[in-house]
Amino acid sequence: MHIPDGYLGPHTYIAFWIIMIPIWYYAGKKLTAELKSKQVPLLALSAAFSFVIMMFNVPIPGGSTGHVVGGGIIAIVIGPWAGLIAISVTLVLQALIFGDGGITAIATNCFNMGVVVPFVAYYAYKLISGNSAITSSTRIIAAAIAGWISLTMAALCAGFELGIQPILEYTAEGVPLYMPYTLSVTVPAMVLEYALVFGILEAAITAIIFAYIQRTDTSVFYGEKFKASMNKIMS
Repeated sequence: MHIPDGYLGPHTYIAFWIIMIPIWYYAGKKLTAELKSKQVPLLALSAAFSFVIMMFNVPIPGGSTGHVVGGGIIAIVIGPWAGLIAISVTLVLQALIFGDGGITAIATNCFNMGVVVPFVAYYAYKLISGNSAITSSTRIIAAAIAGWISLTMAALCAGFELGIQPILEYTAEGVPLYMPYTLSVTVPAMVLEYALVFGILEAAITAIIFAYIQRTDTSVFYGEKFKASMNKIMS
């Protein structure tokens, strides 16, 4: 899902820089207020996990790559705002050091994988799991579905961003300046690959890690320690 340089025109990548700068600023303020000292290692571990797991890229027709992100389980464990920071740091390092994703497209890639994935995953997980017990199998299923949905939605966003380039950026003769493929190519190429392959892998990884944490320490999950404390007070 890493969009390289040369596939997005300035109308698109500048717009995403304008969108992401205030989001990064707010996320930093949010972490300053919410992140506890004991959670800092989890944030670093999440960034390292995302970095490693996203290095396994498979080229996808239409100008991008396919891979899992791990953003779903990161959001469930440390929260969507912390997930945004962890994944953004990963994407910046990958672009600057390994050329994995374009430098001009950093903000766009961070939006797709750093905003869409963790936020869609976290709120899908909360919606599907409802009031079920944190130790129930319903939570594992909810986490898996959330991982699948979030990655598929991010793929849809990437496909849309690539597919609108012939509409936005073209010569006087109508020749596309950047991405030559239209939405009819980019959206199916991205969505089908992720819905049928990488999204399923993301769901499996999310479920496996969630089940492991569920058996060891459920207070690690974002918001659960606070709920447990409130339940004790109420009882």
